[in-house]
Amino acid sequence: MACVGVFVAYLPVTTVSASLPAIQRALNTSTAQLSWVSVAFVLPMAALILTAGVFGDVHGRKKVFQAGLAFSGLGALIALCAQSIEVVWAGQAFAGLGAAALLPTTLALISHAVPDPRERGKFIGVWATSLIAALAFGPVIAGVILDHFTWRWLYLLPVPASLLALVVSTKLLTDSRAPGTRRLDWPGQLTSALAITALVYGIIEGGANSFTDTKVMLALFTAVVASVAFVLVERHSSSPMLDLTLFRSPSFTATALIAMISFLGLIGFFFALSLYFGVVQQLSTLESAWRLLMVCIVPLVLGVPMGRLVHRVSPRVLITGGLLLAAVSLLSLTTIGANTSFGSLAWRLALLGLGVSFVLTPMTATAVSSVPFHQAGMAAAANNAFRQLGAALGPAVLGTLLSSRAVDALPGHLTAAGLDGATVRRVTETADAGGLSAVGRLRLGADTPHVLGALSQAFIDSLQLCLIAAAVLTLLAAAVGFVLLRRPRQSAPSAAGPAASAQGPGTPDQPTADIRTAAGPQATAPR
Repeated sequence: MACVGVFVAYLPVTTVSASLPAIQRALNTSTAQLSWVSVAFVLPMAALILTAGVFGDVHGRKKVFQAGLAFSGLGALIALCAQSIEVVWAGQAFAGLGAAALLPTTLALISHAVPDPRERGKFIGVWATSLIAALAFGPVIAGVILDHFTWRWLYLLPVPASLLALVVSTKLLTDSRAPGTRRLDWPGQLTSALAITALVYGIIEGGANSFTDTKVMLALFTAVVASVAFVLVERHSSSPMLDLTLFRSPSFTATALIAMISFLGLIGFFFALSLYFGVVQQLSTLESAWRLLMVCIVPLVLGVPMGRLVHRVSPRVLITGGLLLAAVSLLSLTTIGANTSFGSLAWRLALLGLGVSFVLTPMTATAVSSVPFHQAGMAAAANNAFRQLGAALGPAVLGTLLSSRAVDALPGHLTAAGLDGATVRRVTETADAGGLSAVGRLRLGADTPHVLGALSQAFIDSLQLCLIAAAVLTLLAAAVGFVLLRRPRQSAPSAAGPAASAQGPGTPDQPTADIRTAAGPQATAPR
């Protein structure tokens, strides 16, 4: 049931990402509006994942798991019936809320059902494989659907899957709670959600319009104030959502920063790459899916073996080395053009997948093992929250960079194509008003092929800038890992080792009670 839950939670991530060009064409959206399709899903996941874990501890993990399935199904149903981009946003937001409830509770349910830590590691390895499978095969599912139906039928599969899993879980799952006096931290939840939402909104709207716009400046100011308020609230809370003393561990701080910085660059890169396949190469969703699959297939194969390797090789070596491989891959992609072949892309994307596979599992395992054992659940959930924050900011930041750079470069390419001044002005004004997608819909007679060629070149210019930005972010994350990561000193490694180290990408492990029972509060703090 945990594997089904995490598959349902993560399936919208890549099915929708691979279908963005189809959604853009069907609903006539700007690039800024399109970026909100992905952000609308990731934002509630990032903002509410910690709270969902606490809800499960207090009110029962089975109830929260079932609520997550219900919200996932409801979100898919709303998007299935959408006739506008705003309704798609609403459906994505509900699905993201469901994912926030599912991710922390699925591992907590496994932890309750399999109390032995080393035996539990095998089940978590299968759980991680299910998560990666959703990411890997989501674009293929989307491609097959879009070859025969409209884009909204992408949302059909999660509806019966969620309902069926909800019914079956009623019979198969037993409920569990965390012992103790942990309570819901409403002030912390409200301030953190406000800070994350205001920050992402300010970046997207600032890129689409202007960062000097009143509403954008107000949003960014609100993000700063809410962030300060969150820190103050958590410092004085008797039951904090995020215990700030966790950041006294250099390794935990490193994994939190690496999670946020690297996912900002990588998820933003996937957003830009999916548009490249659709806008420049004019590929179908299925053709794009086979290319995106190259990134996911390597982590899918290496997920379980990497969990074993964490015990033998320093996380500093694995994580830093993986990030350097990812940066090399991103920089190698800056040479691609409009007619780059699948074979030329494949090895670069596979290299990126190899780098990612060396980062994901060790990052979560290190976050858990770098703090006292009784805080391991909170540490894993916090690591996932920072990861999802980076994922929410990625399309916002790199989407903004992509649009602004392409619009700036377009007039020069139009002039170089030999178009007259009136046509250049018309196309430029269209790009300023409606974005790149509006230019692609222009019909200018004999000039149309030249306009589309100039648009492709402008897009490639902006994609190269996005790739450089993503590579710089990845190198920054590698530097953080090299400086701060260190092997934690623990008194009872068996309590958390396999269970934590086998975790895959996006692992918000919440078995706080089980870890506390196994290790006890006397566990030695990390260096």
